[in-house]
Amino acid sequence: MNRKIFGALALGAFLIAAAGLLSAADKNAGFTKIFNGINLAGWTGNAEVWSVKDGAIVGQTTAEKPIKGNTFLIWTNGEVADFELRLSFKIASGNSGIQYRSKVLDEKNWVVGGYQADLEAGPKYNGILYDERGVAGGRAIMAARGEKVVWDKDGRKQVTGKLPDAEKAQDSIVEGHWSGYVIIVKGNHIQHFINDHQTVDVTDECEAKALKSGVLALQVHAGPPMTVQFKNIRLKKL
Repeated sequence: MNRKIFGALALGAFLIAAAGLLSAADKNAGFTKIFNGINLAGWTGNAEVWSVKDGAIVGQTTAEKPIKGNTFLIWTNGEVADFELRLSFKIASGNSGIQYRSKVLDEKNWVVGGYQADLEAGPKYNGILYDERGVAGGRAIMAARGEKVVWDKDGRKQVTGKLPDAEKAQDSIVEGHWSGYVIIVKGNHIQHFINDHQTVDVTDECEAKALKSGVLALQVHAGPPMTVQFKNIRLKKL
């Protein structure tokens, strides 16, 4: 091969690789790791449910040690208002979720309520916005997967459109493999993404019920034995 051609190809490959590195750096700019991958420093929860294994937070219940109600691993280093949260998750069984702008309702038993980005080992709830324990005005499923929603000032749900790629989020979740979850909240605008596919888009205009700030937490759901894992948890305040 001609040396000039080889040199041009090599330079092109270098520039493409460098652009990729810069793009990755830009994507992660401004984020702070809020889980150290070693232990649960900065988090609090039931030690019989939560642990760290192979660099991931593990929430697990067993038939021998069931839980009576939903319990949470709560981030203790502050509250969030406007933010972007990025993490990886893997769930083998059961139902879980990521709480944000939420309230601690029972500190002793690590009970939290508020906005929840839902996730599960099934096909229905991944990516939805749920009102855990009715703290956001008793609005239950605030947006199903694929919905663009406005909650008006009177607390009425208005579905204003559909997200065409939302079902690709569910299709992209492979059992036994890690998936990415992104939550972006700014003002009264809420967005969820799974594996880069947007699952909900919510504008909460109900001042009487909207949650403006609160804690972050991870959920283990009561019921049959379950296992959920989280890692690479990064937060950027907006």
